[in-house]
Amino acid sequence: MNDNQNMNLSDLLDDDTMEDLRVTLTLDNDEEAECQILTIFELGEQNYIVLMPEDTEEDEEEEKEVYIYRYFEDEDGNPSLENIEDEEEYEAVSDRFEELLDEAEWDSLLDGE
Repeated sequence: MNDNQNMNLSDLLDDDTMEDLRVTLTLDNDEEAECQILTIFELGEQNYIVLMPEDTEEDEEEEKEVYIYRYFEDEDGNPSLENIEDEEEYEAVSDRFEELLDEAEWDSLLDGE
């Protein structure tokens, strides 16, 4: 098997395809939430995924809620998510996501010039 045949989801994702990918989560209260994948990124040796629930009501003024999970893929490329239980880990991951948002905003400003 060559390297091209052994690609996984995170290798295939770019900004354009992530906008089109959706994940259905079952929340703690057994409700389902359809979510857009915002990004998958690595911090240390671990991958993380950030999901944003799709709201039926669009309100640009309101801050959007996001879900952040540990992200894993098995040897066949099948994804799985795991809750982040450790507060320090969650803070580090949240901080990194904020940095990614700032970088994306900066990049969009530069592209607009």
